[in-house]
Amino acid sequence: MSDLLKLIQERKSGRAPFDPQRPVAKEDLRKILEAGRWAPTAHNMQNFEIAVVDDKKLLAAIGGIEQPASEEFIRENYQQLSFSEDELRRKKVGLLAAMFPESWRKPDAKPEADSELASRFGRAIQAGPTLLVVLYDPKRRAPASEGDFLGIISLGCVMENMWLMASSLGIAFHVISVLSAPPVEKKVKALLGIPKHLTIAFAVRVGYLASPPGSPLRVRREVEDFTHHNRYGKLGLD
Repeated sequence: MSDLLKLIQERKSGRAPFDPQRPVAKEDLRKILEAGRWAPTAHNMQNFEIAVVDDKKLLAAIGGIEQPASEEFIRENYQQLSFSEDELRRKKVGLLAAMFPESWRKPDAKPEADSELASRFGRAIQAGPTLLVVLYDPKRRAPASEGDFLGIISLGCVMENMWLMASSLGIAFHVISVLSAPPVEKKVKALLGIPKHLTIAFAVRVGYLASPPGSPLRVRREVEDFTHHNRYGKLGLD
């Protein structure tokens, strides 16, 4: 139990460049997919398909797709940033501003100023050995589940299972949400021959970091900050 908790606590996003010359062994990739296979899904509908992309030409094509960010994303991202480690420690949520391009660290940042980050994502996809594109099948949902809220949660379970397995194998795991943005998704689906009724839930770069990972500040709220015992507002378990 302690080993599992330690694995959960040490799980992190592999945002750094991957080693393009070091592919993920098929045996390890199968273990990651097997972990996803056993994720709990609403009504056991297993509402996902996974496209495994390791063809260099396809990775180059996907990485070359223009990946703009919306003005809403940039604005809300700015509101959630901390501009020092002390500020992040106090908030216990969000990210450090230093993780993003300088142009995004301003309250009036505009989408046209996001080319640096978009280019970074593109290069990361092109240089990585493998990309997993997780697809959502809205036809596979639990009965009487309008909106399929539990189905969406199920996709999160698939993500977490695969992430923890990758972490246990020493394989970096980097979730990329931009491929599910409508203008990007349409082009990715065309490249991979994905049927119209499926949508891209998220994509994941898997591979090995090109250099040892850094140690960025990671924060979480304490259990007492979000646990309400018997009655909302009565924080903690005492």
